[in-house]
Amino acid sequence: MGIAQELEELGRELLKAQLEHPTVRGIAEGTLDERVFRSWLEQDYLYLLDYVRVFSRLAWQAPAAHLGDLVDLAHSTFHEELSLHRSLAAEFGADLDGAVMGAPCAAYTSFLLEAAADYSDGLAALYPCMWGYSEIGRALAVDPPADPRYKRWVDSYADPAFAALARRCAVMLDESAPDPARARAFFTEAMRHELAFWDVP
Repeated sequence: MGIAQELEELGRELLKAQLEHPTVRGIAEGTLDERVFRSWLEQDYLYLLDYVRVFSRLAWQAPAAHLGDLVDLAHSTFHEELSLHRSLAAEFGADLDGAVMGAPCAAYTSFLLEAAADYSDGLAALYPCMWGYSEIGRALAVDPPADPRYKRWVDSYADPAFAALARRCAVMLDESAPDPARARAFFTEAMRHELAFWDVP
């Protein structure tokens, strides 16, 4: 078992807690208050801007074999995932340019940017976002919401192409040969941030 698979097993309970969170359940059922999703969308947009910076900081340290992957991940996040957010923002009336980071978003992005000062630590810290959203998308796609806007969100994270990006992160994490105890600590802390992020300000 590689370290990424070990971390996934470690994170199952916190992933389950995310799937049971009222915000996620509301998306799954297509009944989430639009004001809540609008606020979440604004926060996640700000989060993803810093997530791109995390990939970029890691790319600066990366071995040659990982450099292209990290550039691709940064590109996909900036051009595809943020495009989804901009598209949904227009439908939900979100103000992406005027959004201000809430406490959960600020705490999470600060943690990730600091973790990325070390290559292996940074990969362990960012993995919960890639793996978690792929798992959430896959779970919610089994019985997708009727609301086409929420369904589009689910479909984006259930897309096999997104799952492939998450697996690339897993391979890089395994190949970076992190200290197992440090990897578990950074991964678990990031999973806690992931859960807290659904508590929309």
